[in-house]
Amino acid sequence: MTTTLLVAGLVLLVGALVQGVVGYGMNLVVAPLLTLIDPSLVPVPLLLIASVHALLAATRERGHADWQGVGWAMAGRLPGIALGVAVVALLPPGPFAMAVALAVLLCVGLSLLTWRPTPTPRSLLVAGIASGTFGTAAAIGGPPIALLYQHAAGPTIRATLAVYFAVGSLVSVGALTLTGQVLGEPVLHAALLLPFLFGGFWLSTPLRRFIDGRWMRPAVLTVAVASAIVLLGRALLG
Repeated sequence: MTTTLLVAGLVLLVGALVQGVVGYGMNLVVAPLLTLIDPSLVPVPLLLIASVHALLAATRERGHADWQGVGWAMAGRLPGIALGVAVVALLPPGPFAMAVALAVLLCVGLSLLTWRPTPTPRSLLVAGIASGTFGTAAAIGGPPIALLYQHAAGPTIRATLAVYFAVGSLVSVGALTLTGQVLGEPVLHAALLLPFLFGGFWLSTPLRRFIDGRWMRPAVLTVAVASAIVLLGRALLG
């Protein structure tokens, strides 16, 4: 068990480092690897850990979050979650995951050519719906919001995504708590992995200054493309 936790912790450290620098991308890579290492680490322990990371990031980047944008995105996320539940119940997971991945790649391609997305109330509402749907049905909820903020400053991107993820994660944790799933072994596993989360987050603090500015947008787009590729791979292999 010690070896398992050590390997899982190192995976989590890398994921926390990436999300601490770019603002998103941890769960999509960490979740499938933790599932392979020890299925009991997903979803409750990872959700608890992700909630802590989001709260840490929101605190570190305090003062930079677009709170109005978070409100519009969350307004879309709630019906998006319901839509995602319906998708899981009605559609085959493989083809839908491929469609989500291709949609993300298309948005990245368009933004590199002619499309300049901006976080307006309407676009945030639509992105929130997409995020809730994609996150629930295909575990890729970050890119729809991140792509809208790709031209914003690094602190604004990280802070806004952190607040958005924190609110969403805490709602999920509350729902799981009411159903009796947040207790005992999952909480213990999350607690044992927290030092690795803190380590990755701590390492991300000095690295932010190397990526902010001209490298922030490429990083956001790279993580979006990587997320889509991982999702395509899981759909084709699964």
